[in-house]
Amino acid sequence: MRSFASDNNSGVHPLVMEALNRANKDHAVGYGDDPWTKEAVCKVKEAFSPDCEPLFVFNGTGSNAIALQIVTRPYNSIICAETAHIYVDECGSPARMTGCQVSPVKTSDGKLTPELVRPYLKNFGEQHHSQPGAIYISQCTELGTVYTQTELKALTALAHKYGLYVHMDGARLANACVALNCTFKEITVDCGIDILSFGGTKNGLMLGESVIVLNPALTKEARFIRKQSAQLASKLRYLSCQFTAYLTDELWKKNATHANAMAKRLYDGLKELPGVRFTQKMESNQLFLAMPRQAIDTLLKSYFFYFWNEAENEIRFVTSFDTTEEDIETLLQAARESLKK
Repeated sequence: MRSFASDNNSGVHPLVMEALNRANKDHAVGYGDDPWTKEAVCKVKEAFSPDCEPLFVFNGTGSNAIALQIVTRPYNSIICAETAHIYVDECGSPARMTGCQVSPVKTSDGKLTPELVRPYLKNFGEQHHSQPGAIYISQCTELGTVYTQTELKALTALAHKYGLYVHMDGARLANACVALNCTFKEITVDCGIDILSFGGTKNGLMLGESVIVLNPALTKEARFIRKQSAQLASKLRYLSCQFTAYLTDELWKKNATHANAMAKRLYDGLKELPGVRFTQKMESNQLFLAMPRQAIDTLLKSYFFYFWNEAENEIRFVTSFDTTEEDIETLLQAARESLKK
């Protein structure tokens, strides 16, 4: 099966698999006191900041829940876009685990701006109201759009002015860096992000994420929160060793560059077809578009992809590090044929 539903459906990069095999030798001390985890921690610090604290965890939902627990208290509110993963796709886990009110903000492109956030910065000191405590953003967003460094700095400056922390969900952070031609540090630490969920399963890893505490003031309770959230692996080396492979010789960048290039190739082919209308800008490896329902139903017989808004005949295509040019050409040909019917 070749899927355009999600980059979660892709396989594991061979270099990551090699790293897992290397870690699978002999015995090692559990819970992170092993050489593979220490090496991965060094790699993360090199990529982000010597002062950061990487905490390897099982998955993205757990990563977001832990990060938000670190930066909030149960009486806080968390401000996010209405399309945010923590609001739409995580079964209420972040709200349940933080105890916080999640305040969704309507956006046209999945991105928060200071202008959109300001109306939610109110009732400070009022005991009857949840206190604004954190802003959650995704990079890339759930609509495939990308925050620029200027946009991020404006958002974090506003947050910090009011005493809020900013949590970035970086499930597709590599794709954003490639789109902006910047480093991980330039798009996080240098922009004032306080805490990051750093993912790789969409870009060649088998499983696992890392909560990276970028603001040193937040490190004191971080490890306890990870443990209490059931996200501390006993055989942690199998999570951490993947990040060493990911951050060696810019494997992350090679994979994301390919995924973004395949999306651009698909975009260039689809935009020329009659009846196809793109609903969001093409900035990463996600494409959002509408086409006649009959054509969509025909494509669904041969390809796996998701509706984004079925009432509007809006669908999403996602390319991966292992998407091939042949995958793109066959999908384009199938789209051409389906639109003729």
